Amino acid sequence: MAWVVCGDLPRNGKGSSVGRVRGWLYGADAGVTDRRADIQGLRALAVTAVLVNHVWPAQLPGGYVGVDVFFVVSGFLITSHLLKELTRSDRIDLRQFYARRIRRLLPAAFLVLIVSGVMVRLVLQYPRWVRNGAEIAASALYVENWFLAARSVNYSALNDAASVSQHYWSLSVEEQFYLLWPVLLLALWWLARKTSLSRIGTTVAGMAVVVVGSMGLSVWWTAWNPASAYFATPVRFWEFGLGALLALVMVVVAASTRRSGPAEVLCQLLAIIGFAMVVWSAWSYSAVTAFPGWRALVPALGTALVILTGGLGTTMWHSVVTSLRPVQYVGDISYSLYLWHWPIVVLAPFVLGKTVGPWDKVGIALLAVVLAGLTKAFVEDPCRRLPWLQERSRRTYVSMLAGMALIGVACSALVVNERMIESAPVVNLSADTVPTCVGPYALLDADQCPDVVGPSDDPIMTESANAYWAVPDDPQCSDVTRVLGRTDRVCDYSTGADPVKVLLIGDSHAQQWQYAILPLAKKYQWNLVMTYDGACPTVDSGYVGYRGTPATADKVTECTTWREAERDYAAQDGTSIVFISFFGREEQIDDGTGRPQMDQYVDGLTSYAQPFLASGADVYVLGDPPMNSAVRDPDCVILHQRDPAFCAVPRDIAQPPDPMLEAADASQGTIVGIDTTDLFCDQARCYAVVGGVTVYYDADHLNRQYVALLSPAIEDQLRRR
Repeated sequence: MAWVVCGDLPRNGKGSSVGRVRGWLYGADAGVTDRRADIQGLRALAVTAVLVNHVWPAQLPGGYVGVDVFFVVSGFLITSHLLKELTRSDRIDLRQFYARRIRRLLPAAFLVLIVSGVMVRLVLQYPRWVRNGAEIAASALYVENWFLAARSVNYSALNDAASVSQHYWSLSVEEQFYLLWPVLLLALWWLARKTSLSRIGTTVAGMAVVVVGSMGLSVWWTAWNPASAYFATPVRFWEFGLGALLALVMVVVAASTRRSGPAEVLCQLLAIIGFAMVVWSAWSYSAVTAFPGWRALVPALGTALVILTGGLGTTMWHSVVTSLRPVQYVGDISYSLYLWHWPIVVLAPFVLGKTVGPWDKVGIALLAVVLAGLTKAFVEDPCRRLPWLQERSRRTYVSMLAGMALIGVACSALVVNERMIESAPVVNLSADTVPTCVGPYALLDADQCPDVVGPSDDPIMTESANAYWAVPDDPQCSDVTRVLGRTDRVCDYSTGADPVKVLLIGDSHAQQWQYAILPLAKKYQWNLVMTYDGACPTVDSGYVGYRGTPATADKVTECTTWREAERDYAAQDGTSIVFISFFGREEQIDDGTGRPQMDQYVDGLTSYAQPFLASGADVYVLGDPPMNSAVRDPDCVILHQRDPAFCAVPRDIAQPPDPMLEAADASQGTIVGIDTTDLFCDQARCYAVVGGVTVYYDADHLNRQYVALLSPAIEDQLRRR
């Protein structure tokens, strides 16, 4: 084993395990402190990886593994410090331990949260205040990871813009570890004393159970629901436990300083391999890697190798780099650098009033380093050593509660302030209305309409602009349980005994069309049923993932069962018209043939539509609008309010072939494709503002007002049937 070769294996059997612990922990050669050059180097590498990943994501797509490095290092250091107290007094003063953690971590964390909250109010648009306020409050209470885990299972939340405190999820996990770990150590120490077992052996065994159990849970949870697994504390506990076990193992084997030359060379190589494992995972992993799961073992074990071999008590080969003053300095400020960098990344475009460029990103990184250095010098270190707080731990706890209360009041003000601002009114159109030079119709008469792609009359998208989530407020619409106990929205405008039954089915990209279909339902007195399942393409093929992220087994089952049951029910219920739409460009399917996605979609949609066609229904597919966040900054209109034409994207890039329209073409008229591309684009480019109306509500859904303006165009294509 690596620790036997590299550690200080005792040459004689004298001395108890606790005695060896005390000797190693307090020995001059051991030096388990925050100043170990290799550990500072790991901290510098970890925070640099995270910083580069957030500022230049394409350059280091797996830089998020820096968080895993921090987790292992924290487990090692905290356990080492706790063991000192246990071996000295056979107890842990929990009150003092927690007070030290509070003084060490919370002053800088609270400072960044307060500054971030102020900046949110000053530079972000008010529709983002509630979300940011809620997450800042969750971060102050150190439950941000659970907040994000809960939102990760909400499909609609995937399009939300990042908050300024989103990165506090890892700090929340770490604080939860600090809260529970000393209690576990005390329990294991007490158990060993009561059973006359070896205290070190019992502690190692107990920690091993935690590590193995948490690792197993991580693998299972990541396979079941990778989005929520990423943030869940139990899934991450094994990484802290690995560092803790490392501390204990090094204690047990640390006694002798005699080593053979080959053994030392091997340890030097293992240290280099450890760093290489961290760098490789940061370079090779990406946003679509199923993580953490077993893949987190690579950066975690790499970190463990570096820490383990650092116990040699000799100069390491990597010290040529890790001992450099700049590297050590970055390690020193790594905590504050982690705190500051993300709010700057989120806020910078709004402060600058433009999409950040290459040099702007360099400025973001430098500003984060400067603020981190100042915070380390004037907040972190002074607060940790402040005599007034050290004299009585009660003062530390009162200060913590006061800080949380202050942040809570500020966040409440953000929420209340947003609610007080009136939302923009929604434009309601009849199906006969064809406005001139307003919204999409400006493109159809560009020669006669001034400023076709000029500034938006209302660039700020509030909840009133949400077309895919908001429930139509209409007394003739109600929620009805139809299939599998699911609730569908039914808007019954029919008056006769034999109503025309119409179905709108798909994912959120079908749901957003409701505000174009509803005016038609009113005009033609339809009985309209609207049924949706987020991230579920309505095709006869296996759904496997969204935007490269694998679908969970539960999601696959839900999607398959729902779409088949809804189709069969509607076909048998005498549905006359069916509208289908979904986000086929970003939803992955697999019919087992290995063919290109487009071919699978064409056959899958054609097959799905057959029962409708066999029952005599007319089937229309609503072609997807041009892409937004995939081809431009979703905040582009806000950042370029005076010149939204800056946000234009070449038509062939913004509107690549649509699987639904391709299927309609292949059906030779059996399925009718409704293509509205010309109401978003001219022959050269697609726009984010047309005719004074903002096109998109969020990253890939339309503004409700723009959708409503498309109703007459859809009706026109229906008349051609």
